[in-house]
Amino acid sequence: MPVTDEAIEKIKAMIVSGELRPGSRLPREADLAERLGLSRSSLREAVKALSLIRVLDVRQGDGTYVTSLEPNLLLDALGFVVDFHQDDTVLEFLEVRRILEPAAAAMAARVMSDEDITALREVLDGLSDDATLQELIDNDLEFHRRIAAGSGNTVLCSLIDGLSGPTARARIWRGLTEEGAVERTRQQHHAILDAIARRAPDLAHSWATVHVAGVEQWLRDTLGTAGSPLG
Repeated sequence: MPVTDEAIEKIKAMIVSGELRPGSRLPREADLAERLGLSRSSLREAVKALSLIRVLDVRQGDGTYVTSLEPNLLLDALGFVVDFHQDDTVLEFLEVRRILEPAAAAMAARVMSDEDITALREVLDGLSDDATLQELIDNDLEFHRRIAAGSGNTVLCSLIDGLSGPTARARIWRGLTEEGAVERTRQQHHAILDAIARRAPDLAHSWATVHVAGVEQWLRDTLGTAGSPLG
């Protein structure tokens, strides 16, 4: 394999084996290169690559450290990759959301604290009747973000956060073009919230599925009749 990839694999092996733990400082560049049988340039490239995906943290004048390796940190790179999506993949992102978000809603119905449920209700109640479309989208993103966080699963939360961006334009376009879409979205949000507050996981799962599937079906119909509205 290319020498940089080999260097990455060797550093990864040190982390996976537990030799380097979260927060650990890497040995000096010269010492580590000699120990791993690598050139200093290939080691340097490997460190640069691993720092981009938040595995390593290079601190100028201090050294290089293994990060916390928390899922939300590592999956942050997902958002960078997702930004390169093309419009014809938006449906695929919606399909994934339709799998993940109902699961998050069901989990939130089981474990979300009463305080967080109250705060979630305040998010919905804080949206005025004459809110702009952008305010509606921002409120929608915050609503789903809080439910994902309320699931108690940091990996699931990070995945949902990373996937929310590519579908935002579809939701904006639907709000502009489909009669009743905004009011229907608000009603579905309240239905999801009420199911979570009632500690009804199956009901929360069902309403979240209906909610995401509605955007997905609208986009399928629109693409089938008029081509992409997102370009």
